[in-house]
Amino acid sequence: MDRYCRKLIFRTALMAALLAIFFSSCKKFLDNKPKGALSSDLLQDAGGAELLATAAYASLGNGNEYSSVSDWIWGSVRSDDAYKGGASTGDQPEIDKLEEFSFITTDQSFIQNVWIWNFEGIARANAALQVINQLTPAQYPLKLQRQAEMRFLRSHFYFWLVENFKHVPWIDETMDATQQKKVSNRALTQDQLFDKIAEDFQFGIDNLPEKQTQPGRASKVAAAAYLAKTRLFQAYTQDESNNVTAINTAKLNEVVKQTDYISGTGKHRLSSDFAENFLFEYENGPESVFAIQFSKDDGTPLGREDWSHNLNYNMAPGTYGCCSFHRPSDNLVNAFKTSSTGLPLFTTFNNTLISQPADFFTNSFDPRLDHTVGIPGHTFKYDLSFVYQNSFARAPEVYGVYSAMKEIMPPNSPALKRDGSRLGSAKNWDIIRYADVLLWRAEALIELNRQTEALPIINMIRTRAGNSKGRLKLSNGSALSNYNIQPYVDGVNCTWSKEFARMALQWERRLEFATEGTRFFDLVRWGIAAETLNAYFSIEKTRHPYMLAANFKKNRNEYLPVPQQEITLSEGLYQQNFGY
Repeated sequence: MDRYCRKLIFRTALMAALLAIFFSSCKKFLDNKPKGALSSDLLQDAGGAELLATAAYASLGNGNEYSSVSDWIWGSVRSDDAYKGGASTGDQPEIDKLEEFSFITTDQSFIQNVWIWNFEGIARANAALQVINQLTPAQYPLKLQRQAEMRFLRSHFYFWLVENFKHVPWIDETMDATQQKKVSNRALTQDQLFDKIAEDFQFGIDNLPEKQTQPGRASKVAAAAYLAKTRLFQAYTQDESNNVTAINTAKLNEVVKQTDYISGTGKHRLSSDFAENFLFEYENGPESVFAIQFSKDDGTPLGREDWSHNLNYNMAPGTYGCCSFHRPSDNLVNAFKTSSTGLPLFTTFNNTLISQPADFFTNSFDPRLDHTVGIPGHTFKYDLSFVYQNSFARAPEVYGVYSAMKEIMPPNSPALKRDGSRLGSAKNWDIIRYADVLLWRAEALIELNRQTEALPIINMIRTRAGNSKGRLKLSNGSALSNYNIQPYVDGVNCTWSKEFARMALQWERRLEFATEGTRFFDLVRWGIAAETLNAYFSIEKTRHPYMLAANFKKNRNEYLPVPQQEITLSEGLYQQNFGY
């Protein structure tokens, strides 16, 4: 059987599509029975439970470029990592508004759609739980494990909602449609929502195997990682107006506990080369803790491919051709600069613009630059025969010449599938990498005044980056850029105080996960979104005039507004977020 067809999660995608009777949590759908849906009484046995569980997993990959399979819009373009891209500011104008934080309104369709998309995923998990809960272990030997998997998936979607909207209604499998309509998005505080999410992941820790035999299923290790992430975000206590007011040490200690367990299992490690995280042939590798599974040639019209990044391929003629969105920023490229001692230029990195090919040799860089950014004159995505050109960038006069790279597959990759001008990919998308686990642990240790213990962890990440230069070359064997990255050595090239360690940790997270959709949420968690992004905008306005109106409004833009349509459908039960 073709390897693409063996991916567990999407084998029954066609059947899953018929199960729509269970799959909408948006209030406007609650009273309408979809045409062509299977009757619920056909799904009340172990076979039906398996179908519903598969449908819940399938919802992970059901998004498109405007929903949350990837956070390239919500976590990358809304940060200092990337520009929207495309043909102009008028091309996908809602993303332009999100990028500049200008004219964001409560009725924007992108925001509405992503709310619905996540609640549909939650509804699928709840629908599966409703059936699973009614079966006995004798009827359904997998009962406990599938309950844990469904609760894991439910809180995967809930985590995304809470980090983006802050205040959302908690809907679980015990509620019927009438009860759901009575749940306010303020029934629980953000802290209480995180506790609910944590309960689901703890249930997974208690009832899942450390490693699943079928790739893509939630494991005990994945649940522990998600619990660590939840407690880390929860540790940064916020007030109603989104100010970080304290850091909860008990929650940080829970992060340390869970990450210690994960490392102790030996189930995961850093990939030997950073590139392996972004190549199809290495998917589900040792660094992948939890990933959305995609497939190709599986009997569905377009395959269960990742179409959420289809706008982001550059304009290379005869190779990609559309549409040059998600463009790395000048600020991000500059952030990869290093000093003569191989450390980041924390305060001066953005003083001068990299603009000429020679600049990549008169300066020195962290090698992760050429794993993250398509640069004119450099080979693209490790293909020695494919050299990126200025002309591959759409509207370079607006968005510059760089291209996204991590989510893009090499031109001849067997993962690619074309639909007109658009390209989908069968490459899985990692939600949690082991590098995440390591840096969450380091962050918690630093805030617990145990920064000395965080030092070797951060250096482990930097050492892997330094060892990831083998693919970064031209056809003649020469390096793409001048690389110089070194570990931190206390008392030699730095003074490893808590304040310095915090700055190093925050920098390391940016470089390690650049353009993967984490940056904005990190800034909000740390309570530095407004100062960081407004400093970024102040310089960008001199380099990219389209950003003249860009401004991050503190105490509002940390979160998206609750969609007005949801407030209307709730008959005023839902309350709008602070500042909107």
